[in-house]
Amino acid sequence: KGAGSGVIISEDGYLVTNNHVIENADKIKVTLNNKKSYNAELVGSDPATDLAVLKIEEDGLPHLDFGNSDDLHIGEWVLAVGNPFNLTSTVTAGIVSAKGRDINILSNDPYTGLSSIESFIQTDAAVNPGNSGGALVNTKGELIGINAAIKSNTGSFAGYSFAIPANIAKKVVGDLIEYGSVQRAFIGINIRDIDEELANELEIN
Repeated sequence: KGAGSGVIISEDGYLVTNNHVIENADKIKVTLNNKKSYNAELVGSDPATDLAVLKIEEDGLPHLDFGNSDDLHIGEWVLAVGNPFNLTSTVTAGIVSAKGRDINILSNDPYTGLSSIESFIQTDAAVNPGNSGGALVNTKGELIGINAAIKSNTGSFAGYSFAIPANIAKKVVGDLIEYGSVQRAFIGINIRDIDEELANELEIN
């Protein structure tokens, strides 16, 4: 049993959270701020980016639209929203101190061979266990990241927190909703040894 946060991204009940929040779950329950609870369906997940999409059966929900995380500037104020330590709707503030940060916390997928994608927004907004999957918003109220991780020796906030940029999340979420998996482009290269005798007959310029 575990808990985390999530962000409603459509009025008809789609939510985004972290893959590690719902991974291996037998049952997923979503509780809104008005205390209404729903059994959630897992639409799809992507361990390579640590994102997952859930669906609850409800209409007319307030929701956040994705902002453009590429427009985010170092030093810009942001707010981290979530439910740390089961404290409902906690908001902390901080500034962006780095973009495109790789902290080597996501593992490559051994089944598909996919490499993890880390390009975190680093902030000093306080994030603790339970914040995972919650919203990182700018001062305009735009969703510019999904809170995902902290760097700490104790397991609690130690000054740094990391969020998945909205532009990555928007692509992943869109694919999971439309296809059930993330659509990625690959290039294949096949390398093989040339027989030594044959190689001697080849003219290499």
